[in-house]
Amino acid sequence: MENQVNSKGFIVNNGVILGVASVIFALVLYATGNHLKPHWSASVVNAIIFIGTILYGIKQYKAANNGFLSWGQGVKVGVGVAIVGGLILVIYNYLFLTFIEPNFMQQMMDIQNEAFLDQGMSEEQVEAANEMGKAFQGPVLLAALGIISYAVGGFIVAAIAAAIMKKSEEETY
Repeated sequence: MENQVNSKGFIVNNGVILGVASVIFALVLYATGNHLKPHWSASVVNAIIFIGTILYGIKQYKAANNGFLSWGQGVKVGVGVAIVGGLILVIYNYLFLTFIEPNFMQQMMDIQNEAFLDQGMSEEQVEAANEMGKAFQGPVLLAALGIISYAVGGFIVAAIAAAIMKKSEEETY
């Protein structure tokens, strides 16, 4: 494969698609009032957006590369798409938590506290859980965790997809 296609354009274009689609879906959840207690189907839709965009990016790259794709190329494109999408979503989350819904974390903590009390935890146990949880509420840590989770998820999806879609020149002879 001497003349490989540059993967940068596929990564950026599909990463932007992933990020924008994820932000639009998050805004729909917010606009409909389902952002605090989303239905389980919201996770399914998020997964479809995430997996579908990564698969589409890898497929586009393979088609542009004359139908050839190594496992490494597929993983590179998939993880790249996930990271770019994750960066866009992290920026949106920062804006959401800072300007759109600054008390969102407190609302989520209140919902979680109710669930803890319903499960039979004592007030002291709930307070201890709240103190532990506050350590993970900083914007820098949330951003880092968001990007890392998208990168890891992207690696898993891309590794499986690339293993299935790989095709080398040697296989054609």
